[in-house]
Amino acid sequence: MSSHMLHPPSHHPPSHHRPQVSICDGIALDYGRTHEVCGPARRSFALWLAAAMTGPVLWISPAWEADQLNPDGMMDFTCPSRFLFLRATRQDDLLWATEEALRAGQLPLVVTDLSAPPALKPVRRLHLAAQNGGRHGPQPLGLLLTPGCGGAAGIESRWHLAPDHREQHRQWLLQRLRARTLPPCSWRLRQSAPRAGLEEVQEPLTVLS
Repeated sequence: MSSHMLHPPSHHPPSHHRPQVSICDGIALDYGRTHEVCGPARRSFALWLAAAMTGPVLWISPAWEADQLNPDGMMDFTCPSRFLFLRATRQDDLLWATEEALRAGQLPLVVTDLSAPPALKPVRRLHLAAQNGGRHGPQPLGLLLTPGCGGAAGIESRWHLAPDHREQHRQWLLQRLRARTLPPCSWRLRQSAPRAGLEEVQEPLTVLS
């Protein structure tokens, strides 16, 4: 019996072989998967990620939330004209719209602003949709924004971002809380000027549990 019959090839490459987008040295997210960002500066992380990519970005948020992105504030990170905004009128529509957008594969980045972390089943559906979105081109990336310390089940990676500004320096503390193949870690990052690349203030430090 041939080895091909015993071990059929996988349709999805292992995570360490997936294309990635990097926002700074040592800080990268896999395409074809869905990731989570939490913390008070989670929207800034999403804008950094958008700035590191090309093409349009879909930003999905609840229509009933007063806290929406301000284009004037976005200018320091990336060009607001790249963004398509979708205001969902029902809670269930947030993840449904995310899944459909990822499956379509027409947008490299789909960001969804949630009021609470989703359960395991919808996250698995988002992973599958992101993988299927690459059938005719590059796989998209899904990013879920959740409050507090997050906690979406089955997520590819979880990040926490908080402001850590010092005097006149725009600075943040980024923590990688979870990743499938990497340990927890933290970085202090600085942006010297609007739309400037991120600079690491110090070496990455392992997050102590």
